[in-house]
Amino acid sequence: MNSKRVFVILALCVVSMPVSCKKKETPVNEPSKKPAKAKVEETARQKIEVRLMTLDPGHFHAALVQKTMYEQVMPVVHVYAPRGPDVNEHLARIDGFNTRVENPTKWKEVVYLGDDYLEKMPAEKPGNMVVISGNNRRKAEYIGRCVDAGLNVLADKPMCIDSAGFELLKQAIATAEKKGVLLYDIMTERSEITTILQKELVHNSEVFGELLPGTADDPSVVKDSVHHFFKYVAGQPLKRPGWYFDTTQQGEGIVDVTTHLVDLVMWESFPEEAIDYSDVEIKKATRWATLITQQEYNTVTGLANFPEYLQSKVNDRGELACHANGEIVFSVKGIMAKVSVTWNFKAPEGGQDTHYSVMKGTRSSVIIRQGREQKYQPELYVEPAADQKKGELAGALAQVLEELKSTYPGLELEPLDKGWHIIIPDKYRVGHEAHFGQVMERYLDYMQQGKLPAWEVSNMRTKYHITTRALDMARK
Repeated sequence: MNSKRVFVILALCVVSMPVSCKKKETPVNEPSKKPAKAKVEETARQKIEVRLMTLDPGHFHAALVQKTMYEQVMPVVHVYAPRGPDVNEHLARIDGFNTRVENPTKWKEVVYLGDDYLEKMPAEKPGNMVVISGNNRRKAEYIGRCVDAGLNVLADKPMCIDSAGFELLKQAIATAEKKGVLLYDIMTERSEITTILQKELVHNSEVFGELLPGTADDPSVVKDSVHHFFKYVAGQPLKRPGWYFDTTQQGEGIVDVTTHLVDLVMWESFPEEAIDYSDVEIKKATRWATLITQQEYNTVTGLANFPEYLQSKVNDRGELACHANGEIVFSVKGIMAKVSVTWNFKAPEGGQDTHYSVMKGTRSSVIIRQGREQKYQPELYVEPAADQKKGELAGALAQVLEELKSTYPGLELEPLDKGWHIIIPDKYRVGHEAHFGQVMERYLDYMQQGKLPAWEVSNMRTKYHITTRALDMARK
């Protein structure tokens, strides 16, 4: 199959070209003739120049990284992918960002299409950073190839979907540290305002006390997430690729969305502490399927029939059994936690994806709820522990809220029968799609520093140890 390279500017005009459309670009940190002292001062003052590449985009998260522009990221983005609907959908989304009326982006996509895309990208290496978000079957392999080539990698979760992939990921993490490149996954939920404030409150001893150890039957940290196959993204019905429902390609639910939840357990409970395998014990893991009808599959993918690779998972009623759901009970440094994810086909009228989280302390519990009562918007609550009097916590909570107002002006405290509701101004509720830009900013800051914090590296490795080991346990 002949390869193609195309150049996309503003409108989605895909033009076949026999040769690359790239121009000679100055390498990052190219030696200059300036005196050494002046060069050091200039390096400290100037931001690094990031030249972005996208590898085999098959998930809409790949495009959301480019929903906004960044000062240090060059507008030309090189895409390497096989031909097919996945890359076409990706380019259409970028075009939508470029042509929107309000604050349009100015990305210029240089696209290479060919079966040898994975060999071509590291050979040509027109950039210094790769975004990977798509079919998860080969993601760990993609990550390893990019890191081996000395490229910085920002990868969508999950970085791996089984034990074999985890072995590749461990090797890639070690190689990245040796080569001095940054390998990082997109943890958007850290940017959600209710999660940020929950973390702040949990580490105030006057309000929260200490995190309870909990038990397997009554964990002290619980995080439940409900998602939907049919949803809207950037105002449009999301079209998912046909392979999305194949857990050998997308990954089972217990290794997919739970990645976020396991990350939050560690990030909130032990901020900036390195978590090792030895700090973790998996107590229980379960999995179950969501049944998808042919009509539902058609609605989301546009495909008339289940592909051949899904036929073995279709029951006698013509329903596809997709193991998108899972639950893990585990301890971290003696603190018991439970994470679970459920996928339904479509949210109830007016509903959306939801998140529930409770962290139980000796003085109070800090809770995120996002149900019908909250109009499907995440809201934050503080409720006294059973042996605590509400009046004794009121002063401490008011004081900590005043301190938080210095960073988040407009926070208010609403008394309730069982505790308090933290009223959060809408300006802090930027939405899930905007969180990708916030993660990108954090990653770019790490690139500027030239390294990831040691705890980020350790916890990333431990996080995928938990999810892949839990999958093995659940399957048994």
